[in-house]
Amino acid sequence: MSQTVVITGASAGVGRATARLFARRGARIALLARGESGLSAAAADVERLGGRALPLVTDVADHGQVEKAAETAEAELGPIDVWINVAFTSVFAPFGEITPDEYQRVTDVTYLGAVHGTRAALSRMVPRDSGTIVQVGSALGDRSIPLQSAYCGAKHAVNGFTSAVRTELLHDRSRVRITVVQLPAVNTPQFSWVLNRLPHHPQPVPPIYQPEVAARSIVYAADHPGRKQYYVGASTVATIWANRFAPALLDRYLARTGYSAQQSDRAPGDGRGNLWRPLDDARGADFGAHGIFDIQAHPRSLQAGMAHHPALTAGTALGVLAAAGWGLRRRARS
Repeated sequence: MSQTVVITGASAGVGRATARLFARRGARIALLARGESGLSAAAADVERLGGRALPLVTDVADHGQVEKAAETAEAELGPIDVWINVAFTSVFAPFGEITPDEYQRVTDVTYLGAVHGTRAALSRMVPRDSGTIVQVGSALGDRSIPLQSAYCGAKHAVNGFTSAVRTELLHDRSRVRITVVQLPAVNTPQFSWVLNRLPHHPQPVPPIYQPEVAARSIVYAADHPGRKQYYVGASTVATIWANRFAPALLDRYLARTGYSAQQSDRAPGDGRGNLWRPLDDARGADFGAHGIFDIQAHPRSLQAGMAHHPALTAGTALGVLAAAGWGLRRRARS
């Protein structure tokens, strides 16, 4: 059966790649973003791949706009089955160089945008006792890094908010599910249109993955929302576990490497960013799903693939342990 899916931040990057995957299933997709050019191109992608597209110009920082988009989506496409919160923005700068208004804006889009989307989805899903919400998180929502304090704070808030909502749904014995997909560094256009005050062009901290890697995990999470969260990429797993076992050591490591790792050797650009207005507006260009780091980006994640096949992974692990045990016994006998 075809699903009705809402995706915020759908005009580019991970949201755009996710829309394409759902389109291949024939899904009805409401595409929410600010940029008209990007939305039009995303809608064309969806229709070309076999889905039905409903582009809706929406600033997720405004609850009224999100609510109106949800109302329109259900009126045009039918009851919402899956709501995916992808939209975010950021500022690349030391904390002292970010103004209060800029900090507020990042928080409004990245954190409150997820809150507004979740509220709009739950107000429709809970009465039907059916539906799934996927929050697109980040390893930086568990382990902060320098130069992205506003974004890291917002992603931490998304994790805390989602955990509270999940326990409320469990208390109510609701069949509505909410899960989080924690992403690694992804090659999206965000690094070319983010507000930047660094001396060089910002880049995701390597290893870098293509947006399709993230999109496959998001779709999988929407299909299997029983888990609290999904990690994408070995770097995400390593970062989160290193922070749990050696947070002070990781602090020192990031203090030494975090500035250089987030800057490429490219010129910084004009630094305007899309914080206050989209760069893919009615007069702008379509940025697509990929950023400028295709050469460095990985198209696959072994870790993510294993997470999607837990039985196979468990069997492989048991096989390895059995072989290791057999080898130890042979050594003991010899």
